[in-house]
Amino acid sequence: MSESVKVERDGAVLVVTLARPEKKNALTGAMYEKLIAAFVAASDDDAVGALVIEGSGGVFCAGNDIGDFIAYAIAPGGASQLPGMRFIYALARFAKPLVAAVDGAAVGIGATLCLHCDLVYASPNARFHMPFVDLGLAPEAGSSLLLPQRFGRARAAEYLMLCEPFDAETARGGGLVNAVVDAAGLRAYALDKARALAAKPRQALLATRRLLRGDEAALIARMDDEAKAFVAALKSPEARAAFMSFMSRAKG
Repeated sequence: MSESVKVERDGAVLVVTLARPEKKNALTGAMYEKLIAAFVAASDDDAVGALVIEGSGGVFCAGNDIGDFIAYAIAPGGASQLPGMRFIYALARFAKPLVAAVDGAAVGIGATLCLHCDLVYASPNARFHMPFVDLGLAPEAGSSLLLPQRFGRARAAEYLMLCEPFDAETARGGGLVNAVVDAAGLRAYALDKARALAAKPRQALLATRRLLRGDEAALIARMDDEAKAFVAALKSPEARAAFMSFMSRAKG
């Protein structure tokens, strides 16, 4: 099987590609581990000035691989050991510029990770969806804090409580997406912007990013609250029924 997360250098930019198109780039625990390792490598390498994350096969990311997710959730240590939990904290604490190139579906963590990116470019085919409540779960990755900051509380309620999806133009209008770019040129466009960021005076850029993002402690505190609610929800009959229904549909 091909590498499910590909990491390559483009000058001062680290490019991370979710490369599991046959499963719509749904994230397994092993893929989360590779993503965490890529973020650590980018943090530790002074020559890296920005990181780009993209999908493959016309899909950005379909969220968690549910079968893999359930296996981790019922293992000793339970949800506290979920690699996805560790990834979202690594995402929130990453200090260098993040750029996303979103083509096709961005579901669950595929949508919420974009809230942590400094620049997001999407194709007209992009579709963002956060179906946590429909799965009997609570939001994650600080989305209950970050989404209302972008869209306002009323729109955030549509996306997090009603679980309504939204398209690239809606995302651009709400301030989540910087520009809508044709799919054929999306990767090149995002890379050009990342190269431009990486070429800026480093300390000034990092200081500006930190100031724009605001209080990291408040974000981490909200993520802690979400994690507690998420772990509690995992044990609920609603969540278990939703997972079993999903698995039955997947097999059928």
